[in-house]
Amino acid sequence: MMRVLRPVLSRLSRVAPELCHVVLPACALALSLAGAQAVRAEFAGAGPGGMIAADAIPATAPDAAMAADLFGADAPVTLHRATDGVPGWAVIAPDGVPLGFIGSTWEIAGSVGYSGRPLDVLVAIDMHARIAGARLMRHSEPVLTLGISEADIAAFVGGFAGLDIAAPRDALLGPVAGAPDVIARATVSTGVIRDGILRTARTLAIGRGLIADGAGIDRLGYAPADWDALIAEGALVSTRVSMAQAAGGLSGAKVPVQPSEAPFLEVWAGLIDPPEVGQNLLGQQLFTQAVGALGPRDAALVVLSRGLYSHRGTDWRRSGAFERITIVQGETRHHPAATDYLMVRRLAITGAPEVKEISVFRLPGAVIDPTRPFTVEITATRPAAAGGEVGFATVLDYSLPDRWRLAPPAAPEPLWQAIWAAKRPQAIAVAGLLGALTLILFAQEWIVHRPRLWARLRVGFLATTLLGLGWGLNGQLSVVQVVAFVQSLLTGFRWETFLIEPVIFLLWSFVALGLLFWGRGVFCGWLCPFGALQELLNTAARRIGIRQIAVPQALHERLWVIKYTLFVAILALSFYSLHDALVLAEAEPFKTVISLRFLRAWPFVLFALALLGAGLFIERFYCRYLCPLGAALAIPAKLKIFDWLKRRPQCGRECRFCETRCTVGAIDPLGRINPNECVLCLRCQVIQHDETACMILKRRARAARPASEQTP
Repeated sequence: MMRVLRPVLSRLSRVAPELCHVVLPACALALSLAGAQAVRAEFAGAGPGGMIAADAIPATAPDAAMAADLFGADAPVTLHRATDGVPGWAVIAPDGVPLGFIGSTWEIAGSVGYSGRPLDVLVAIDMHARIAGARLMRHSEPVLTLGISEADIAAFVGGFAGLDIAAPRDALLGPVAGAPDVIARATVSTGVIRDGILRTARTLAIGRGLIADGAGIDRLGYAPADWDALIAEGALVSTRVSMAQAAGGLSGAKVPVQPSEAPFLEVWAGLIDPPEVGQNLLGQQLFTQAVGALGPRDAALVVLSRGLYSHRGTDWRRSGAFERITIVQGETRHHPAATDYLMVRRLAITGAPEVKEISVFRLPGAVIDPTRPFTVEITATRPAAAGGEVGFATVLDYSLPDRWRLAPPAAPEPLWQAIWAAKRPQAIAVAGLLGALTLILFAQEWIVHRPRLWARLRVGFLATTLLGLGWGLNGQLSVVQVVAFVQSLLTGFRWETFLIEPVIFLLWSFVALGLLFWGRGVFCGWLCPFGALQELLNTAARRIGIRQIAVPQALHERLWVIKYTLFVAILALSFYSLHDALVLAEAEPFKTVISLRFLRAWPFVLFALALLGAGLFIERFYCRYLCPLGAALAIPAKLKIFDWLKRRPQCGRECRFCETRCTVGAIDPLGRINPNECVLCLRCQVIQHDETACMILKRRARAARPASEQTP
């Protein structure tokens, strides 16, 4: 669509420029609406409230080569997909030893970047609960617009390798060794990436039992108990299949089962890891033998049975696996191996029924999670008279009783809260600066009557904004954040994403409220570090005698169209290609001058210097004609409630001094202040009350003098 409209609009701008001023924003708005429909279609699987559903976009799956690279393995590895519980992939070495697990930040943590789009990083953790590596697979983050290469971003993500996930959370908030410094200054996007990696790694480690999650098995508590007490507590589950039921299940067998009420199979099963269960059932010696060889995440399952049918059979001696027994958990089906089997001849507990077979099986933690419900299936088969086999399964549903689960710990503190605590001094400094600005604006009537005080406050505040807020705290707002906010409204707004950077959040909160009271000038005139730099440089230029260029009013007003068109173009383009929109947003020099302090490729630095150079001759040149953020703020500023800038009826007719001194040319020849362009510098208010500057006050003063004192 853009390719079709471009030549039409280009010709229109030559033939009828006035009409183009109306058509361009209208077309861009139409493209924005169409783009919004495209975004909704792209995320057709969005959940309630517009949030992107976890299954709307599939997680990126690793291949064997990538998995081997993440774990630093030379030989090929095997991947096993697990979708139940915490989804991910188990990585197994060629010798059968588990190397660790891989999880997706999008699939596990539902991580959404500052752009409002899914952020997917594959995170690998080893068996010691350390991050083995990470690989960025999908993102649409504004960090690309900061001049950071894909290699730098990959190096930052890979810098998390070796991080101990079991470490205290405070330790994880510190600088990551090996991460590029420029990434660490990318504020919100870096925080979102970090949060996604850490949350995914911790969730995956907890889900696979590498670190305690509070829902683990109590392996220490013990109290004597008899058979009835354990059954009452749910330590063992049981079921009974009569001969009559078996005859129906094995109907058509070559050797039929004779129906009766005698037991074909009566079976009990349960975990014996809690000493209160295992030690009472088996006795101390056998219990120690059963659990002593278990791995840190393994569990021991006991199966007891009596009746005609054997739950073990004899085929396991030949095949090496107990094919009759299947442990089912989600989509996982596990047959115990012969090497994971311990035969027990008798029970040590009192009150137990007579049983024929007692088996203890090791449940590998990499396959079965003992803290989650699972099913034990025992399959009975017989040769069929017509050929083949007939059979049925006896099913026992088991879940570890709460009595033997460890109490869950307190929920971990959200990352944004920890960041706010760590950045409390910066937040207090910004709050203090905003409080000072509030006092200045509310006390403007008192201040503008004192020109020297106003001038000192103005220069001092702008210097603080540039040096402290801008270069010190990196508190430069951007049109990229406006686009990210709009995108988040369409694809799932999350407060956590915007709260992750305290300085930016406080600034936007104050600016949003200030738009209702004072308009866009509360930011553009006082809180924009780049705007402050322009004004301070122009002030210095005036003092050394650099002549200012007066832009004709007709041209001046038509040049306003550039910034409004640029903003709408960036917003419209973001619905089709967020990456291209962020590239177009490079019309903002904020990142080069403030965020990166000119440490960037020479074309960006040259562009920024050209804008600053133009500002030496035309005060706030960039603010006047090119700033898309200023244009974005001017639109909601239409909702401004109060008008505290005073004018006189004679302004524009008898005196036009304020017009010539306006910082951004926001006063028209009739003396009216254009709120869309005003940066609230208060210069016109100072002049209006200065008897040495305002022509109207001068005329009044002369008229009030006695006739003898007036100059003939």
